[in-house]
Amino acid sequence: MTSRTVTLLDVARAAGVSKSTVSDALQGSGRVAAATRDRVRAVAEELGYRPNSAARRLRRSSTGAIGLHLPRTATRLDYYMNLAFGAVERAQEEGFDVMLLAPTGAAGGDGGSSDSAGPISPAGATSPTSPAGAASPANGPIASRVDGLLVIDPEVDDSAVPGLLDAGVPVVTGERYLGPTAAPTGAVICDNAASLTALLDHVTERGARHPAVLAPAGTSAWATALRATATSWAQERGVAVALRTVPFAATPGEAEETTLALLRTDPSVDAVICAPDGAAPGVLRAAATLGRPVGPDAPPAAAPHTRTATDALPRTPLLIASCVDGTATRSAEPPVTAVDLRPAAYGRACAELLCDILAGRTTPDTVRRHAWALETRAST
Repeated sequence: MTSRTVTLLDVARAAGVSKSTVSDALQGSGRVAAATRDRVRAVAEELGYRPNSAARRLRRSSTGAIGLHLPRTATRLDYYMNLAFGAVERAQEEGFDVMLLAPTGAAGGDGGSSDSAGPISPAGATSPTSPAGAASPANGPIASRVDGLLVIDPEVDDSAVPGLLDAGVPVVTGERYLGPTAAPTGAVICDNAASLTALLDHVTERGARHPAVLAPAGTSAWATALRATATSWAQERGVAVALRTVPFAATPGEAEETTLALLRTDPSVDAVICAPDGAAPGVLRAAATLGRPVGPDAPPAAAPHTRTATDALPRTPLLIASCVDGTATRSAEPPVTAVDLRPAAYGRACAELLCDILAGRTTPDTVRRHAWALETRAST
């Protein structure tokens, strides 16, 4: 059989249950025993059954779509693109399209014009549409266009977020929202304090005595946690940490400029932890410019015959790490130690929680945790 010919009745006959039981099992509704639900889903998969999305939407008065709101810098960062496609993939499994909402003016100190937006098909393709009203408070256009919303890394000063949280549809946030308005229906969170603590512990175990953190600006839970953790870790360990704030989506050039200024004014810094996604190569360039070899076992660089003001600075080894793993850290020379936040899996987890809430498989106010991993490489 092909997916175009398999019906609910076909699945019911093959599984030895009623058509209504098949419907309930596949939608996660009704009182269906776990073993029966698993058997029905396995039979449906084996037969290649695909739900009739149009009919299902009519039965439940559903739009068949969920909205996705990302920070305005998202199009520049691999992390958010991987997260978005993870969300799309999971939504596809529930028969939902994903509509990417146009930012109306994001926070975090980054400029730039509003990005266009459009619905993302289950296959991940984006089709153009007018972004007008896309992030309006929901008793307007959004509530009539989507069944629920995913709001990723919401900033307190993102003017779109309060309207989205008050949209009249279930809302799941990726990370907590720290603002004063309505709380989301659910959230998927990472322990960002623990991940930075792990990085700081790691570099000190590898010999660093005066680490620096290039922490992100902005009012998201991630940025706020990293800045607070750098300060609290220093106080608890009795270790001086040079804390510098950089843009939420700092470019390698901005990270390089900040690192050069840091190491010139505070040459005793022997480890730099860079928070923004993709910015770590800029820290590597700064180290090369100042003659600081990278890695715990790197020998001190020899001083040149002709000395300049830069050459007078210490040329001792420097440890470099990143709060976000990605192509830039893995392909750097040397490869950079980083926290793997598993963005595609994170996107899936956010979409899964929203789908579970919409299907009644879990209750509102559910908070789920997402695991990260520390990837140690030659830079530390």
